Amino acid sequence: KTALVSGGTRGIGAATALELAGLGAEVLVVGRDPQAVEALVARAPRLPGAAVRGVVADVSRPEGRAAALERAREAWGRLDVLVNNAGTNLRRTTLEYTPDEWRGLLATNLESAFELTRGAHPLLLAAGGGAIVNVGSVAGSRAVLTGAPYALTKAALEQLTRYLAVEWAPQAIRVNAVLPWYTRTPLAAPVLADAARLERILARTPLGRVAEPEEVARAIAFLALPAASFVTGACLPVDGGFLAQGLV
Repeated sequence: KTALVSGGTRGIGAATALELAGLGAEVLVVGRDPQAVEALVARAPRLPGAAVRGVVADVSRPEGRAAALERAREAWGRLDVLVNNAGTNLRRTTLEYTPDEWRGLLATNLESAFELTRGAHPLLLAAGGGAIVNVGSVAGSRAVLTGAPYALTKAALEQLTRYLAVEWAPQAIRVNAVLPWYTRTPLAAPVLADAARLERILARTPLGRVAEPEEVARAIAFLALPAASFVTGACLPVDGGFLAQGLV
């Protein structure tokens, strides 16, 4: 199988790229930092038939998305798996965001996924169908004080997942999403370093800890694998029970 992972050099994206490569896939990792891309490629497992390539591109911009898709086209002429993981956040109250800040979050978190998905469609068809996995968040379903732009982009990714699952099912393209809660990534590090915030997070997490990136990556890999061949339109919480918990 062939897979493209956006935002693939850190956190959940890096863990996903390594997980897929470890299962024998050929993976194209997309990231903005040349050194980070190079380092991730160097970490990849060396298995027969598996390979990890890198492309330096900013998928929040049209030219970055075009470069990533062209690299996949040149390498394989098809695509079996697309993982829309690129994302970022600025934690502000709603009135504090400048127009450039919230539009930048929309471009990185939502526009990148929408346009990469549309651009990848011919490559998925060339593979005879495939799997798309969007990396959402529980913030798309609950108010978790991460900032309104981040939350609305993740809610939109959930609905995009459901909509495309129905629209593209006749073409054998499955579309699913994972919804992580706090995970030990560079993006979450400032929050997890705050002892008071961490205590509140753990109190709302039935499993009593934050996730490791590899735990989210395994859920993404499952949704991408033939083992999930009858799963589409699913938004799978990977949240230690956060969404299930009520008043306790």
